Amino acid sequence: MISIERNQKEQYTSVRLGNEKLDATISSDLKAYFVTIVKEGVKNIIFDMSQVRYSDSSGLSAILVGNRLCQEAGGSFVLCTLSDHVAKLVRISQLDTVLSIVPTVEEAVDLVMFNEIENQLKADSQEG
Repeated sequence: MISIERNQKEQYTSVRLGNEKLDATISSDLKAYFVTIVKEGVKNIIFDMSQVRYSDSSGLSAILVGNRLCQEAGGSFVLCTLSDHVAKLVRISQLDTVLSIVPTVEEAVDLVMFNEIENQLKADSQEG
């Protein structure tokens, strides 16, 4: 069973997975969760993986779904607090070139806020 702690802020939603393993047993539930919250209007997700010690390819697939959904919504998907194992898997899969990854939740918040400002400036310049 999937365990998720959600913290809704004005500019972003932080999602902390409470499971130690992000594998085929919960990856489809996580994908569905990302779809649901993006449909609710969330476009910026900070995915806190501090509790996750192990992931497999199906877990990475769920992360990629979250990333794609946020991009399509014009927002950001930021991974943070990866364990050594998960960070290594992400590097081996070369997803570190695709995903936004930072060491801490605080840095993830800063990155989302920076991206929001950048997107607003682009929108303002296109209008003017």
